[in-house]
Amino acid sequence: MDFGRTRARSPATANGRGFVNVPGQAWARWRVPLGYPVGLLCIFLARPTLWSVAVGAVIALMGLLVRAAAAGHLRRAKALADTGPYARTRNPLYFGSALLGAGFLVASHSLFAALLLAAYFAVFYPTVMRREEAELRSNYGAAFEEYARRVPLFLPRLGSSGGAGKMQFSFAQYIRNREYNAAIGAALILTFLSVMAVWRR
Repeated sequence: MDFGRTRARSPATANGRGFVNVPGQAWARWRVPLGYPVGLLCIFLARPTLWSVAVGAVIALMGLLVRAAAAGHLRRAKALADTGPYARTRNPLYFGSALLGAGFLVASHSLFAALLLAAYFAVFYPTVMRREEAELRSNYGAAFEEYARRVPLFLPRLGSSGGAGKMQFSFAQYIRNREYNAAIGAALILTFLSVMAVWRR
C-alpha cells in the first residue's frame, strides 16, 4: 500500500545518465514491493463498520485532494516543484499518502492494522524522503537549499505562502502524472471495506 511518488528530478537523473548514489537508495527500493503484502495484511486484519468506513473515507478524501493538488504542480524532470502545496511542505505527496493511510486505518477499525501500517510508514518514509532530498540537493544546488530553508520537510506550513500562487494547478499535469490511480485504488479499497462492514453486520 504505497501512494508515494518521487519528486521532480533533473533531466540527467530522469534519463539515468547521472543518478546520484545517496544513502538509503537500496533500502528504499523495498518500499513498493513490501507495500502490497502490507496492504493485503491490513485488509485481512480489518474489522470495519459502516461508521468507521464513512469517517475514514472523509479523511482519505482529504489525502486524495492534497495529492491531486501536488500532482497538478509537479512537472517531472523539468523544474523543482515549489508552488501550490509544494510551497507549504516539501513532500505534499507523502503528506497526502499519510492522510490516505490514516483514513484507511480509521475505516479498517483495527488496532493491529494501524500498528502495522504505522510501522511501515515509520520504517520507509523517512529514508525515502532523505534519499529524494539528497537527489534534489545534488540536482538543483543553491535553489533547493533556499527552498528548503523556506518550506518544512513534511508537516505543512500554515498561513500565507509566497510561492503558492506562482503557478496554476494543471489538470493535464494531474493526468500526466497518473495521480488518478491513487483515487481509483482508494475507491476500490473503501468499497471493499464497505462490503466487509455490511457482511459482518
